[in-house]
Amino acid sequence: MSRQAGDSGLMMHWAFDEGNGASALESVSGVRDDIQYVFNQAEFTEPCTPQWTQGVTGSGLFFDGYSTSIAHPVRREVRNSEQGYLSSLSIGVWVAPRTYDWGHEGKLTAIVNRHNMERKQGYLLGMFKHGAWSFQVGLEGGAWKEVWSPDGCELPKNEWSYVNAVFDGNEGGLKLYLNGSEIASNDLPRGSRLAEAAGTELLIGKNNHSSLLAGVFNLQMFSGIIGELKIYNRALSAEEAAASYQEVLASAPGGIRPQVQYDEIKLDRAPLLQDRHRPQYHVSPPAHWMNEPHAPIYFNGQYHLFYQHNPLGPFFYHIHWGHWVSEDMVHWRDLPVALAPEKDQLAPDGIWSGSATYDAEGLPVLFFTAGNDNASPNQSVALARSTYPQDGDADLIQWIKHPEPLIVQKKGMGAFGDFRDPFVWKDDDSWYALVGSGMDGGGGAALAFASQDMLNWTYKGPFYQADIQRFPYLGPIWELPVFLPLGKDKQGVSKYLLLVSPVGKGADVEVFYWIGQLDKHSLSFLPDQEEPQLIDVGDFHFTGPSGMVDPKTGRNIVFTIAQGDRTSELEYQAGWAHNGGLPLSVYLREDGRLGIEPVQELESLRGAKRLSIQDKSLAEANNLLKDVQGDMLEIQLELVPGSAGQLGIKVRQSPDGEEETLLFYDLNEAMLSVDRSKTTQHPGEKCSGVQGGKLELLGENLRLHIYLDRSMVEVYANGLKSLTTRVYPSRTDALGLEIWGDGAALVKSMEIWDMQSIW
Repeated sequence: MSRQAGDSGLMMHWAFDEGNGASALESVSGVRDDIQYVFNQAEFTEPCTPQWTQGVTGSGLFFDGYSTSIAHPVRREVRNSEQGYLSSLSIGVWVAPRTYDWGHEGKLTAIVNRHNMERKQGYLLGMFKHGAWSFQVGLEGGAWKEVWSPDGCELPKNEWSYVNAVFDGNEGGLKLYLNGSEIASNDLPRGSRLAEAAGTELLIGKNNHSSLLAGVFNLQMFSGIIGELKIYNRALSAEEAAASYQEVLASAPGGIRPQVQYDEIKLDRAPLLQDRHRPQYHVSPPAHWMNEPHAPIYFNGQYHLFYQHNPLGPFFYHIHWGHWVSEDMVHWRDLPVALAPEKDQLAPDGIWSGSATYDAEGLPVLFFTAGNDNASPNQSVALARSTYPQDGDADLIQWIKHPEPLIVQKKGMGAFGDFRDPFVWKDDDSWYALVGSGMDGGGGAALAFASQDMLNWTYKGPFYQADIQRFPYLGPIWELPVFLPLGKDKQGVSKYLLLVSPVGKGADVEVFYWIGQLDKHSLSFLPDQEEPQLIDVGDFHFTGPSGMVDPKTGRNIVFTIAQGDRTSELEYQAGWAHNGGLPLSVYLREDGRLGIEPVQELESLRGAKRLSIQDKSLAEANNLLKDVQGDMLEIQLELVPGSAGQLGIKVRQSPDGEEETLLFYDLNEAMLSVDRSKTTQHPGEKCSGVQGGKLELLGENLRLHIYLDRSMVEVYANGLKSLTTRVYPSRTDALGLEIWGDGAALVKSMEIWDMQSIW
């Protein structure tokens, strides 16, 4: 965007018209400022420059919310020549926020600043919770002054706004203009002067005094697009603010404010497609942080899956509901955030886990944990409805929250203050809900509720609770209860599956389950045996369960999060944290045990068949395996133990064996395990040691169904147990395979396919 004729007193100007590259020109000084961005120098993916996108007229710079910023040198000789700088200052900037910060420690997300609030120096223009924004200055004499946007004048997400902030020390005032109109002012003493923040950088997109999370992540960083930024050493008039806004409108089609398209402001998945550790056929956000995938539901020929998401960066912070859609539970499309914290009394501080079901008309509804830190307890159960069919939104992008919580925890209703993750299902003309909690002085519990209209709920007491004396690893609190019908056993008795995730002191944070019966009259669960079982015997890589009955096929489907097992430093460098596990079909076997299999639809990802062998010795099989390498593979393997007491397969093996991961079964101990002691030589990675758990084969051969997807390793053994783990080899040639045993085992069969990316 060119300088206007009325740009007298212009000190600094960034047009952001470059459209590419890792620098931005400040045109007054002629200085080209470096753009800080995590992938300028990338450790795990191909280096790339920051994301540029459509601006208000030309291009704009996309700020990712945690790593993108600009520091501009402020030279003293220039400052001293800028007459009037300390008595007047104006800022004009076009911004399109993608998301809002949580407001941690009361600090502003900086658009542009050069300030020290503690010393009451400099200036700060930035945003706060829910789109509120403010201009703040430090005055000579030790005063800190602020002017804030009023209610109704917040900066909307995914839309362009033109912001002017004016400090007029001579006349004595601070003013805010939004889209050319004055919206707020604050009086100052006439003759006020700005206290210069000496020794402080001018930063764009980053707060001079940001909070530090986990010792790594700077909070209060701008997320979205900045289209143009001008800073003046004089006070702009109301007419000039309006004229600057109208100039852009005059060049826009139809004379209206330019629109921001979703594809222009969404997180960019492309840089992570080359990440040598990021899974490519497991579901994941485009970038940044996720935890539990949840609320799966099938509607109008599509599967919807939501997930806990921090849109600001790859760290646990300000939780929203991300959203994917798929026709087959394998190939997913990214959709906009479905639910976000808003300026209301329902969930201003977080949208936490929940589930999905159907209303009386068969339309999908979402139940979620509403986070409100001003309430006690700060967690309640809330509901959101799709705008379909009124607007024909087939992808269910738009959701409207019911204005009040549906279920609020009362004293005596479980462990007060821990009340979250509703799992709701419809049965005939009634709805039932489980809520994760615990019992005061006892163990974890799932609390039961019933409703005739989906809005008014009655507490029925504990659905099931832990005997914490017998099973202390079940912990004091349960999260993410899931309840699924398994059908009838051989005796004709209806059986059900209850899944929970324990948390709190002494808890083993894994997915535990029971098979049992439902007492519908009392709305309680009667397990066949009190001791819980594990679906997965890895260590904290298969957690956060959710589930549904698939109306299309009748299968019970379970989704999980595959924890990343990395340090915050590495998650910063990588730009992502965690992904979903593969969708599983769970069912009641003939022998009464729980059957576990990846969904058959995953076969659609198979590429070239790399190997198919039968009845080979280990030496013969390994000779044939020499030419088979990869980090995106599906492997089906059946081994006859012979004289071996331990047997399995090494994956992600370097040619010299210095890096490798061993998946093995111990017949004497009846244990399925993974040995990661040689998985990586990277000094920062955490994966190491041996993890595993019980697997009774009862005389069967060992049958392993293995999915390798870069850092993901999932093993399904005999349809009974899974073992999910993470591997981050430091060597790019750690791609080999080797069958292993401590005796003369036989490879009865082995098939290997290349697997394709879903993105």
